[in-house]
This record gives sequence, structure tokens and C-alpha cells, in this order.
Amino acid sequence: MTVALSAGLLAGCGSDQPDTARAADATAGFPVTVSSCGHEATVPAPPERAVTINQGATEVMLALGLADRMVGTAYLDDAVADRWAQEYASVPVLSEEYPDTETLLTAEPDFVYGSYLTSFAGDAAGSQADLADLGIPSYVSPFGCGRDTPGESAGADGVTFDDVWGELRDVASVFGVQDRAEELVAEQQELLADPAIATAGEGLTVFWYDSGDTTPFTGVGEGGPQLLIDSVGATNVFADVPGTWADVSWEQVVAADPDVIVLPEAVWSTVEEKKQYLAADPALSALTAVREERYVELPFTESTPGVRNADGVASLAEQLTALGR
Repeated sequence: MTVALSAGLLAGCGSDQPDTARAADATAGFPVTVSSCGHEATVPAPPERAVTINQGATEVMLALGLADRMVGTAYLDDAVADRWAQEYASVPVLSEEYPDTETLLTAEPDFVYGSYLTSFAGDAAGSQADLADLGIPSYVSPFGCGRDTPGESAGADGVTFDDVWGELRDVASVFGVQDRAEELVAEQQELLADPAIATAGEGLTVFWYDSGDTTPFTGVGEGGPQLLIDSVGATNVFADVPGTWADVSWEQVVAADPDVIVLPEAVWSTVEEKKQYLAADPALSALTAVREERYVELPFTESTPGVRNADGVASLAEQLTALGR
């Protein structure tokens, strides 16, 4: 103990920047206040013990290089992107789905970040107001405010990449890493500016088949799927349906006879399950896209507004190009 203390004192004495100055640097620009979904949260200093609930929130943190500030995570929709898998493996998983309040508090968080308001339900982490009473600030993705299933919110013109980047910047400001958010935004802007991506889907109609058998659940005119489809210049056959996700009818799908069907991979509805259903149904198996297997496969996470949307656009463009007209 004496040796370690002496070494620490020597290091402090020899430093050009005393400990007090370094501490001041760490909290420069704080406190920071962020708001979403009608809740305002103020952090006095960059959180050191954050918990994320839902994959979207988790991957924003990982993309910002904040795995070392995370003491817990919960609820995946599919596999974490390969480039963040190692960092994700270092974070304790508190629950396979929503953690209850008791489980959450065992991690002793100083900040909680969820993708949907349902993360903070009474039978989940507990309300944001109750957490605030305990001195724990929290933040919900602006797309998770509960407008409609699965909870995304969008402006009058639907989800935009400016909205997506706004969430990145909010979270980065909470942790004092705004420069990392700007680097990510710049990388994604450069990717999306590629003319080959922006025109890959021109002239093609797309049905985004998320899940469902008796009634298909699909991405409609204001959500993440619409953002991806618009970004490659294709046409969503259900673009005129309001909201972000909706149940439609198979009769409508048959009437549209889309050129391409997008099949998101999710733990509750796999690509293979959807393919088998389409092929086994007499009417659906006659669709051009089913007969010719004109499918695009994407992780579900790339279809919900968040840090992986740009990846989704690039993958959608690449697969559409490979399918041809």
C-alpha cells in the first residue's frame, strides 16, 4: 500500500497537469441535460456505470466506444454487429429480455438508456420518474416514444438520418464524447453520398416482410424500413400507409406483386421461417419475388432507427444490385 501510494504521489508531482485539473477537464461542459419522450434528465458528470436496455441503445454505446462505461445490458433482437462483438462480450448481461427494477439496481447504474418506453414499464426497469427519485438519470431513444408498435416515433415526414444522428449526438453529449459522434456521422454521410447506393433500387418495388403469417406485419411510410428503401431509390409498396409499422393483408401483397421482398432476421421471426411460409402458401408462392427468390436479408436491428441504419442501406443496395432488374 505504501509503495503504491508513493508511486501515485510521484506520478502526480511529476505531471504537468495535477489531478484536480484532470478532474476538471473530465467534467468540462457539465452538467448536461438531454430530453426525449417528454422526460428531461441532467447528468452532473459523464456516467461511469451505464446500463442499456434493447439492442439499439447498446449498439449506440458500443459505436461511441463506451463499453468501459457500461455495467450491464439487456434484450437483443438479433446478433450484435461483428465489429462490436468483442466489446459487447465484456459487458454483463443483466437479463435476456427486460430487467425488473431489482435486477437493474443490483448493477448500481448511474445512467440508464433504453430504446423504447416499454423499457421503463412498471414490470420492467421501472418508470424514469422513479429512477430519477433514486438519483439515476435516464434517456429513451426519440424513436421509442410509444407512437405505435414497436414504439418508434417519427416526425411528419418520417424518420430521417438527421433524426438518427441527433440521438447519437445526444448520447455522446451525456458521456462527453461529442467528437466520436461527429466522426460516426461523417463516416455515414460519406457512405450515403455514394451514387451507386442512392440509385441501386431505382425502378424496383419492395415489400418489407417483418413477421406474421395470418396477417403480415410490414414496414410502412414513416419508419426505419422506409428510410432504407428511400435511401436506395426503391419504392415501398406500402409507403402510403401512415405510421412506422403496420399489419396489412396478404391480398394487398398479392395485388402489389413486389419485385423484391426484404426479410429481416430476428429472434422472434427468422428469415428461414418467413421463406418457408411464403413458399408453402399457394397464393404467395405465385408472387414473382417468391418464384424467383428475389429476397434481401437484413438483421432486424438495421431496420430500426439507429446507428446501424447506414449499414442497412449499404447492404440493401448491394443485394439489390446483385439481384438486378
